[in-house]
Amino acid sequence: MQRFVIKTLSQSLRENKKPALLTLLAIVGEVFFEVLIPFFTADVVNMIKAGAPLEEVTALGGKLVIMAVLSLLCGAAAARTCADASTGFARNLRRDMFVRVQDFSFENIDRFSSASLVTRMTTDVTNVQMAFMMIIRVAVRAPLMFLFAITMAGLILIAKNAMPAFRSVFHRYDRLNESIEENVRAMRVVKGFAREEYEKKKFGAAADSICMDFTKAERIVALNSPLMQLCMYFNMLFILTVGARIVVSSSGTVIDVGQIAAMLTYGMQVLISLMMLSMIYVMLTISAESAKRISEVLQEQPSLTSPDNAVTEVADGSIDFENVSFKYSADAREYALADIDLHIPSGCTVGVLGGTGSSKTTLVQLIPRLYDVTEGAVKVGGRDVREYDLEALRNAVSMVLQKNELFSGTIRENLRWGNPDATDEEIVEACRLSQADEFVVAHPKGYDTYIEQGGTNVSGGQKQRLCIARALLKKPKILILDDSTSAVDTRTDALIRQGFRTYIPETTKIIIAQRVASVQDADLILIMDNGRIVDRGTHDELLARSPIYREIYLQQTNGGEDRA
Repeated sequence: MQRFVIKTLSQSLRENKKPALLTLLAIVGEVFFEVLIPFFTADVVNMIKAGAPLEEVTALGGKLVIMAVLSLLCGAAAARTCADASTGFARNLRRDMFVRVQDFSFENIDRFSSASLVTRMTTDVTNVQMAFMMIIRVAVRAPLMFLFAITMAGLILIAKNAMPAFRSVFHRYDRLNESIEENVRAMRVVKGFAREEYEKKKFGAAADSICMDFTKAERIVALNSPLMQLCMYFNMLFILTVGARIVVSSSGTVIDVGQIAAMLTYGMQVLISLMMLSMIYVMLTISAESAKRISEVLQEQPSLTSPDNAVTEVADGSIDFENVSFKYSADAREYALADIDLHIPSGCTVGVLGGTGSSKTTLVQLIPRLYDVTEGAVKVGGRDVREYDLEALRNAVSMVLQKNELFSGTIRENLRWGNPDATDEEIVEACRLSQADEFVVAHPKGYDTYIEQGGTNVSGGQKQRLCIARALLKKPKILILDDSTSAVDTRTDALIRQGFRTYIPETTKIIIAQRVASVQDADLILIMDNGRIVDRGTHDELLARSPIYREIYLQQTNGGEDRA
């Protein structure tokens, strides 16, 4: 499983392989020069002890300075290339995830919550980025330093009696290192509005859980440092004690003071390297879950794809539902839609009424193939929607959803989501037909007025009218309004529908509404209940024979629309 995750993530390295390899080479140079310094330092100490001439000591000191500078340059180069590689890797991961999500069908999106996708692209990618940075720099440097330091130490430590005791230090350290193993999972960002007490408690519980995870991680990290310090000081005492005995017993013929100093430095380097490795282990453990979650998104295959030799042209706006049944999951016991037979000629206006949960939205989502039918077929322009290229089909269908979304940017930029090539005249015309022009021009900057993220600086009715204008700019063959005039008054609603008749007479229009007035003049009105079309007809026909339609109509006309 871990190998599969690593293979998936490694595909996002691409152009960052070169700086990653350069980082490894620079670190080799840094470690090489760093471990040479104690070796020559030992010679300097011995030369001073032996009373060597100042010129010889100065010459050797110059070599030490050169090695220090070279080690510094290699370290600086490694830091730069490592930063380039890790940030570039994170950028590619986010881009690859975002591109993959754009190809997801609604079925794919249903498997991930929006908060989860945001967390995977932010917190989880950051965790993986940090782990990758530590792997290509610290995780390589630490083992190299460990091996190089042991090699150099072996050249100095010639006393056979000291070697077994010195090895035992590392065995003891290994046992200590095992005691700090942990299993910290990456936290998930929890978003909540906390507008109700229940939501406050729910958010508080999530925050407490995250706090506990981080507290555990911090405790582990905090414990790691004193344990490593203990090992380091123990190492110092051990080397000084054993080394001093060897020097005294051998009268300096086997090992001298300079070599003891070098041995002490190498021992410190070894233990510091092991401390780095233990820190890497903590980071890798934290990032393991993040890597798995990112891999899940990258490996998720879109459930809806365009077929080979797909049809790229939609002939007209005719729609046919032929014995259609649908359920959101293969494991679901009940169908969301059942036994739907419906034939809508191109250019027809269809109204859809029904209570909450009657699957009105589910019905229209099958038209642009946001979901695939479970049984039967949906046809647009005389062809099964599964035969079309997805982009071509969806370009022919405009949907104004229940939850209207505007993006941060100007009104003009938001409207051109419907048609990037729309002229200013076309934008103004679309806004005039959707009854949005009046409030747009009332702003000092007009169509260059800035819209905040989510359209928070415009009212619900204004947002709906802008979204309708955006849909009109596509000049679609099919226009679907999913309860998208609920926030406008009846007069404005009527003017919008009148604009449809004059501006897009050949476009098939499907209007889902809660108000009879919004669909009263439609060519066909569908009454839905429990995923089925229980009646259909014109306003007059349904008023005469449908108890459900008549009850809704009488409530709204006699009891007031506010009750509806």
